[in-house]
Amino acid sequence: MARPRMFDEERALDAAMRTFWEKGYEATSTQDLCAATGLGRSSIYNTFKSKHDLFERALAHYIDTMGSAQSALLEDTRHSAADRIRALFAMVVDGETEHRAGGRSLGCLTVNTTVELAARDSRAAAIVERDTARRLAALRAVIEEGRRDGSITSGRDAEALARFINAAIGGMRVSSQGGADRATLEAIAEVTLDALIH
Repeated sequence: MARPRMFDEERALDAAMRTFWEKGYEATSTQDLCAATGLGRSSIYNTFKSKHDLFERALAHYIDTMGSAQSALLEDTRHSAADRIRALFAMVVDGETEHRAGGRSLGCLTVNTTVELAARDSRAAAIVERDTARRLAALRAVIEEGRRDGSITSGRDAEALARFINAAIGGMRVSSQGGADRATLEAIAEVTLDALIH
């Protein structure tokens, strides 16, 4: 009979996610993961198989956590489509300015993963690509709703606008890691929003 696990796997996964988010994949050691999760090396490897397996699960956990909050905003039909996108930008700005160490944010784990690993880690790249496709589809749907409700008047292709918004958000997250303040991030958001109505 298998011994029951004596720890909360979800809590360990969340702690590992935060460690990878703060340090990056390569710079996170097994000892860092042990310290963050409170687990011994053998428990980590018995549960998660490898550092990379744990990273993949942590990245998926991050995507689920952040994606659900963003989806809830974008699907809230009590507001116009443009207001939903504006709320998404406000969420990004708040997230990037709330928890800063030394004047810099942690950015976004998916953006960080793209920069650090996507070119040489096909499994991590595939996770990020699926998330990007989901986000682009959600943004495209909201833009198309905005055309119908009159809050988005740009004549540009909805797919191109969705990619522009997504790239702007990624750029805001990288800028915040570089030390950009709230006013700078808000200005980027406003310029991006202007593209939807001009």
